[in-house]
Amino acid sequence: MSNLHALIMAGGGGTRLWPESRTAFPKQFIKLVDERSLIRIAFDRITPLVPPDRVLVVTGQRYAAMIRDQLPEMPAHNVIVEPDGRNTAPAIGLGAIHLQRQDPAAVMAVLTADHIMREEEVFRATLAAAGEAAESGRIVTLGITPSGPETGYGYIERGDPLGVFQEQTLYQVRRFREKPDRATAERFLRSGRFYWNSGMFIWQVSTVLEEIERQQPDLYTALAEIAAALGTPLELEVVDRAWSSIRPISIDYGVMEGAKSVAVLPVDPGWSDVGSWSAVYEECLAQVLADTSDGNVVQGGELLALDTQGCLIRSNKLVATIGLRDLIIVDTDDALFVCPRTEAQRVKELVNRLQDQKRKRYL
Repeated sequence: MSNLHALIMAGGGGTRLWPESRTAFPKQFIKLVDERSLIRIAFDRITPLVPPDRVLVVTGQRYAAMIRDQLPEMPAHNVIVEPDGRNTAPAIGLGAIHLQRQDPAAVMAVLTADHIMREEEVFRATLAAAGEAAESGRIVTLGITPSGPETGYGYIERGDPLGVFQEQTLYQVRRFREKPDRATAERFLRSGRFYWNSGMFIWQVSTVLEEIERQQPDLYTALAEIAAALGTPLELEVVDRAWSSIRPISIDYGVMEGAKSVAVLPVDPGWSDVGSWSAVYEECLAQVLADTSDGNVVQGGELLALDTQGCLIRSNKLVATIGLRDLIIVDTDDALFVCPRTEAQRVKELVNRLQDQKRKRYL
């Protein structure tokens, strides 16, 4: 599509992959499944469809230089810098006003910097179909076909079909649902009408700004003030002043739940948000990156193992083990993390404890 642009969201300082993911070097810059960082993978995934000069990245000040270094093909001015984090609605709004200045007729795909998709061609085909559907003023979200009754994701319930775009059926969104309990997730799965909420959206840039104006007028006022100052000597001053008035709000709660003409396009691209070390292990298994004889995944170093199975081991040194089963071992310069794979989601508790103890050097 000639007017399809991509906005990659890369401002998060995720803690679920601690001790590698830190405030100064978060998840999107980590190499998890090959020799590329996640943001590099996200960029490489989209550029066969959207050329580098139509890719924008919105991020925080501390990450802007790293992104420019990792994505040298992208124009430096396409890195959009937030003064500080205000959640996803302001970040997307900031990207939208920059994109509108470049191309007022742009169709904007909001994408993630830190997810994995094994079937990249499937993803791009669906994204192209979504871009076509969005040209009529619809807001399109991508719904991931669920592979199980996952309780860690929000869900989208589809309604009636709205048409076929590039051989893919678009559905009305009946409603968004919060993260369910197990029984509810199983019921969702049985119905066949529910998809995981991917957090990826496609819309005309004018459409999302109209929705922000209608639903979040204070945010729109601040964005309009910033838009008027872009490219002028007062830009930095105006951005800092206007941004400080913005209250944090997510795009889901602030815009999507109350938006008009919302549609979902189902897709099954082998998606993972690699949101825990156990998910990293499973993704490596799916990509056959493990020793198939014992199910161990070794990244960065070397394993000398006796009677050891089902472990993820990330280290830059020789790790020797005896009699281990289903563990996560992540070794960094200043921290060593060890836990059963089944407990990997609890790493956030460790990070919270470090925060409570004000041990900033580890955060």
